[in-house]
Parts: sequence; structure tokens; C-alpha cells
Amino acid sequence: MFKEFLMKKLIASKLGNMPKEQQEKIIGLVTKNPKLFEEIALKIKKKTDAGANQMMATTTVMKEYAPQIQKLMAGSD
Repeated sequence: MFKEFLMKKLIASKLGNMPKEQQEKIIGLVTKNPKLFEEIALKIKKKTDAGANQMMATTTVMKEYAPQIQKLMAGSD
């Protein structure tokens, strides 16, 4: 429970000026399947460590995981 609270706070801090409703939706997705988002984060980190810029690495990895994220979003409605 404490771990989930910290994760929500960390995500909210990273989302910055995003509208609260969108923040809550993203937090809901991450808490629904944290392993998927951990895997995504690790792949992005691996690409940035290899020299890719943050935006390019994120875009590439998110395209790769788009079907899983869309499926997760469809189940969250």
C-alpha cells in the first residue's frame, strides 16, 4: 500500500502540468499493470544509456508497446 502511494506520487510529479483527469487516468493504468510500465521504463533507459536521446527512445519504445497499452486502456473504461 505504501509502495503504491509512493509510485502514485512519483508519477504525478513527473506528469507536471498535465490536467488532473489525465494524470489520474495514467496513474490508473500504471497501477493496473506496473510490470508492463516497469519493462517499458527499463527499455527506455537501456536505449538512452546506449546514446539515444530521451524523446526518441521513449517514442520508439512506446510504439512497440502501443498494442498492450491500448488493450489496457480499453479494459479501464
